[in-house]
Amino acid sequence: MKTFSPTAEEAKAARDWWVVDATGKTLGRLASEIAKVLRGKHKPTFSPHVDAGDFVVVTNCDRIVVTGNKLDDVYYYHHSRHPGGLSSRSMREQMQRFPDRVIFEAVKGMMPKTKLGRAQMKKLRIYAGSEHPHIAQQPQELEL
Repeated sequence: MKTFSPTAEEAKAARDWWVVDATGKTLGRLASEIAKVLRGKHKPTFSPHVDAGDFVVVTNCDRIVVTGNKLDDVYYYHHSRHPGGLSSRSMREQMQRFPDRVIFEAVKGMMPKTKLGRAQMKKLRIYAGSEHPHIAQQPQELEL
């Protein structure tokens, strides 16, 4: 019996859409489950060299929960590419201004640092409210 290896066309045709409600979910546990679905590890046809993952829509990202003192201890850094242009923001400030970036960075850290990982990250959509514009794709509820 030959080992089954999906092609890129087969994997693209079998993509599903999932919607995740982040209300009350812990950041790290939520991010690891999202990364698993984006990579396609939940499917029996998983292959590490093929983008066989699904699309994930995250709603209510401003209602996630973090444990411990992470709101004050974790910092997000950004550089303007000018000398002395390093700026930082605590997780508390980041959650107030850009709550979607907190989940994005957490998931990004769990993905491969390759072209394939960057392509898989493009299938992640994050929204602060409960509404999203992907109703036409008929996303299924993903229970975590």
